[in-house]
Amino acid sequence: MFTFRIFILFVFLSAFSSASVFNQYDVSSKVDGSKEPKKEINSDNSIVKKKQFLELEKSTNKKIVSLYIVLTIVLMVLLYFVYQNDKLKRKNKQKDIQQKIQLNIINAGIDGQENERKKIASFLHDNINSLLSSVGLHLNTFTVQNAIKSEELLKAKTILEEAHDRLRDMSHDLIPTLLVRFGLVYALEDLCEKNSNSGLLFKFTSSVPTTKRYNEKFEIKLYFIVSELFSNIIKHSAAKNAQISLHEKQNRLIIIIHDDGKGFNAEKLNQEGFGLNRIRARIKKLKGGFNIISRANESTGTSIKIKVPTS
Repeated sequence: MFTFRIFILFVFLSAFSSASVFNQYDVSSKVDGSKEPKKEINSDNSIVKKKQFLELEKSTNKKIVSLYIVLTIVLMVLLYFVYQNDKLKRKNKQKDIQQKIQLNIINAGIDGQENERKKIASFLHDNINSLLSSVGLHLNTFTVQNAIKSEELLKAKTILEEAHDRLRDMSHDLIPTLLVRFGLVYALEDLCEKNSNSGLLFKFTSSVPTTKRYNEKFEIKLYFIVSELFSNIIKHSAAKNAQISLHEKQNRLIIIIHDDGKGFNAEKLNQEGFGLNRIRARIKKLKGGFNIISRANESTGTSIKIKVPTS
């Protein structure tokens, strides 16, 4: 459409130039015609005027040719810019499509992992742990009824109890029981207590009531996002203090995580390997925002702000 408009403009200018030439020719003809009845005009003057007219016509033709050349160059330049603009648009479109495909692959993998976590945790808690508890109960009943005091039986009980505890811990790591029973706020507070030690203290503040519940999938996704960010703080930040705060405003849950560690170059977010791209993909799927403020080796720490709609 844009090229067609340029072509119309080109034709119009060409026609205008041609009309100007014809007008000049008509005026000259009229001048010569008005003087034809006067036979007393000197023939030398007539020759001079004809030469002047020819020179004028030649000059006009040169201008027309020059105008054609200029218009052709302008048209070619405009067509080149149109081509480059279309090429850039196609490139950006392909890039957007590739990013969407990558995000869909990441989200599909994350959803699959979360579903598998839930299935495995449920299986371990409801089946394997129940079987181990049943074995321990029967073993205790047998030893009491028969008054058996055997070192081998005591070792067997100890092994059963350890296996039961390990499976319970594994089940809780996959899907925390507190998260399922009491909700996100309570589970995040418990996560702070579990990760705190003598070298690193996690503080928890929230204006959201601990009794507040959200959609189960929403809570699970946010819990593991925060858990992964906590893991990054523990492994990479060299921080001594960290804090997480929760607020809800205008149907949006706002999570702010800050630590006093060494920080990193947030401008190279796409190049580092802290799993932040996966976190960004998760939050983007929740239609939320994810911002990082951090500078490498400036002892200003790192601040992360997550804002996601709750409905």
